[in-house]
Amino acid sequence: MKRKILIGGILTVFGLIICYPVIYLLSGSLMGNGELKEGLLPILTGGGGFVAWHVMPLFPTLKNFVELLLDSPEFFVMFWNSVKITAGILVGQLILGVPAAWGFAKYRFPGRRLFFGLYVLLMILPFQVMMLSQYLVLDGLGLMNTHLGIILPAVFSTFPVFIMVRFFDGVPDQILESAKIDGAGAFQIFWRIGVPLGAGGIISAMVLSFLEYWNLVEQPLTFLKDPSLWPLSLYLPNIDLDYAGIAFTSSVVTLIPAVLVFFCGQEYLEQGIVASAVKE
Repeated sequence: MKRKILIGGILTVFGLIICYPVIYLLSGSLMGNGELKEGLLPILTGGGGFVAWHVMPLFPTLKNFVELLLDSPEFFVMFWNSVKITAGILVGQLILGVPAAWGFAKYRFPGRRLFFGLYVLLMILPFQVMMLSQYLVLDGLGLMNTHLGIILPAVFSTFPVFIMVRFFDGVPDQILESAKIDGAGAFQIFWRIGVPLGAGGIISAMVLSFLEYWNLVEQPLTFLKDPSLWPLSLYLPNIDLDYAGIAFTSSVVTLIPAVLVFFCGQEYLEQGIVASAVKE
């Protein structure tokens, strides 16, 4: 019993340490400008010393939230840019990724392992490696400085396919054979059997994709030159330190959708992480 309490205490301490940046963020969003400037004085002045911070604000205020939500139209423009980009990517991955994953999992065709190996290879390549080729292709298609230029490459991302293949592999072949005997076609089997039984993998892949693309930085920074097209991930770093309260508050508001999606899909997310770690 004592051992369990000790382990629980240690894990609690580590959990608080991990969560401290979020607590720091929440407390900063509720501080007034005077308290923030006093606490962040070493950063704002470039002098020596350490940041003085209170976990609980001395004088809590919602002024920053009011100013952000009622007097910052550029925030809403970039918020909806993030929504459009993320939603477009997720819809595209559902339309293209789910059938691709089903094909890799349940169809035996020449070169299947080779193609899937290429998928895995593309999955591990960082954006910096693919940046120049993507830039040239998007420029040739006239998609530079458009949201479609961000959405289109991400729609063909291989990671969601990799996740969903693991779940579709778990669909018993006997069920598919029985459906064929009963006269079901390939599309009916996919739609009525494959998609429902692989729903956990689909949701898991979508949750992971949302968490990735909601915080997208490198692609918009490279392909979008017009600030009015930027997502929130580019809005936050461009807030001046004189507006530290707005910076903290906008970070909290940006964090809320990701937290909600994470908690709603936590069970499926855990399944996806486990599935992605299982070798064929």
